[in-house]
Amino acid sequence: MRIVSGSARGRKLFTPVGMDIRPTTDKVKEALFSIIQFELTGRRVLDLFAGTGQLGLEALSRGAAKATFTDASRQAIELVKKNVRAVGFEDRSVVLHTDAFQFLTRTDETFDLVFLDPPYERGLCEKAAALLPRVLDDRAIVVAETRPDENLPAAIGPLAIYRDYRYSAIRLTVYRKAGPEGETN
Repeated sequence: MRIVSGSARGRKLFTPVGMDIRPTTDKVKEALFSIIQFELTGRRVLDLFAGTGQLGLEALSRGAAKATFTDASRQAIELVKKNVRAVGFEDRSVVLHTDAFQFLTRTDETFDLVFLDPPYERGLCEKAAALLPRVLDDRAIVVAETRPDENLPAAIGPLAIYRDYRYSAIRLTVYRKAGPEGETN
């Protein structure tokens, strides 16, 4: 696992050993970031269910201003901290050992890019999506990574599904704010 592009390009990330984490493959990560590549500069990123932190770190490498990483697993958080140090992004990272749902109900921060990549088959995407609107900035983008057959809401607050992408056993769903004529921006 590595950073694919940007200022930390090629830097290797630590991977989980014996943990219940399913890191995003390089192929899917490259596809995800090609979808949003021109919209990363200056973004405030939330990497919810961070796992290894690779999505938030990739966004920082490509120009995001700040990333907040949350995970309920102490092992995952230690891995994220290790990866943040490995790529040198301590000054632009906040790493929190907290339940995603508690974080979403308690934080006063807003974000304009959210990576929603919870463990599969537990209904966590829908539950998190219900709480996300209160932390979304006006120009927010949400990218959800799920199994192809997982149920996702048609909207997250003011955001609607912009596109769905399928990569064998993985589905990426991008949510954006709908424009004046109902199309998504």
